[in-house]
Amino acid sequence: MRVGAHVSIAGGVDNAVDNELDVGGNCGQIFTHSPQVWQNPNIGDDEATKFRDGTDASLDGPWVIHSSYLVNLCTPKDDLREKSIDSMQREVDAAAKLGIEYVNVHLGAHTGAGIDGGLDNAVSALDELDVPEGVTVLVESDAGSGTKLGGDFEHLAAVLEASDHNLGVCLDTAHAFAAGYDLSTPAGVDSVVDEFDDVVGIENLHCIHLNDSKHACGTNKDEHAHIGEGEIGVDGMQRIVSHPDLTDLPFVLETPTENGKSFEWNIERVRELRAEA
Repeated sequence: MRVGAHVSIAGGVDNAVDNELDVGGNCGQIFTHSPQVWQNPNIGDDEATKFRDGTDASLDGPWVIHSSYLVNLCTPKDDLREKSIDSMQREVDAAAKLGIEYVNVHLGAHTGAGIDGGLDNAVSALDELDVPEGVTVLVESDAGSGTKLGGDFEHLAAVLEASDHNLGVCLDTAHAFAAGYDLSTPAGVDSVVDEFDDVVGIENLHCIHLNDSKHACGTNKDEHAHIGEGEIGVDGMQRIVSHPDLTDLPFVLETPTENGKSFEWNIERVRELRAEA
């Protein structure tokens, strides 16, 4: 089973390998810099080599780079659009340097452009990227609050169909649940997976952000909970990690550190749920 967590690169990106091993993961996700600012990843050659060598020696992979929170592909504002494209180009270039297969990004908010306008903006922004060979951009499902797009599977499908790139999808379980896709029962999980397959295509799903939700289905509230201890719960989470269409995918956790539990506890819980299924 490929399961891991979003870990820190403090002190150098190569430290992410040991940080992932420390929490019991065999794949994972990183930011290349603070996600709250516009910043160059600035990864040195030596640390990139150490990262690649450490990954090859100790982890199953894959790694995912999560783009900056400031990126908004759907925006109608020219200056934010250009900053977003530049930031994404730096991320896909960093992924190539590190041997990382995926760069994950939210579509963002249309802020008045409308759904169709926002999706068109996202496609045109993505199509300006020069994506290196071996790197795939993943569009992440969203909780769907406000004018944010990506909460509906149809949004993801539209972007994948219209883009010149061979894009993929990262499905965040907490986001999908918040957006109204009920994953709290085995039957619900089966229904959501079938709907995803019908609308987007299961072959386009490359990664799962495995998170429970602190809020009820359809609330559009994005707040993650420990695995099995949120509103999705044990039954839903167990079916997600054991569903035959999902078992070979990498599961990357973004669960909280609270109540004496952190990534290590959650990763072990995921493995227990798979084993007990």
